Amino acid sequence: MEQFAKDRDFQTIAYGVNVDDKGDFRPGQIAAARHRVAAPLLEAGFTKQNIRDLARDAGLRIWDKPASACLSSRIEYGRPVTTEALSAVERGEDALRSLGFRQFRVRHHGDIVRIEIAREEMRRALTQEMAVEFSKIFKGFGFKFVTLDLEGFRSGSMNALLPPEELVFRQK
Repeated sequence: MEQFAKDRDFQTIAYGVNVDDKGDFRPGQIAAARHRVAAPLLEAGFTKQNIRDLARDAGLRIWDKPASACLSSRIEYGRPVTTEALSAVERGEDALRSLGFRQFRVRHHGDIVRIEIAREEMRRALTQEMAVEFSKIFKGFGFKFVTLDLEGFRSGSMNALLPPEELVFRQK
């Protein structure tokens, strides 16, 4: 991004972190701070709801679109973030969207994909027909094993894999 900004004579790189994002371990926030990336929504004290309200009031059709973190947050810690892995996650999430799911995450664990679907949509995901569809789609993207996380969608679920001392250390 720094090279992209330099090539276009941009003075600042900004991203959409907001007050609600501060309560969880987010490696991207550490990277953004290291590279002096601006956080105007956070600086203004905006929450996700404030942003949705402003977007609705401005007439933006995506005002109630579910939150969507950086694709790299879907790749397990310690695994290299590659173009191939990001592409598999992105194509997987596009496929879930095309199946009509609204809130979900595709979590990349190497040969294993862990699909998180919102609890209110889980009944539809837990059918034999959908299991066949998920397997066909995700094996087509190179995953050897396709799993549906029975706890459903939850932000920051990758952090559950880190021991508490690691979370404290990394936040500094």
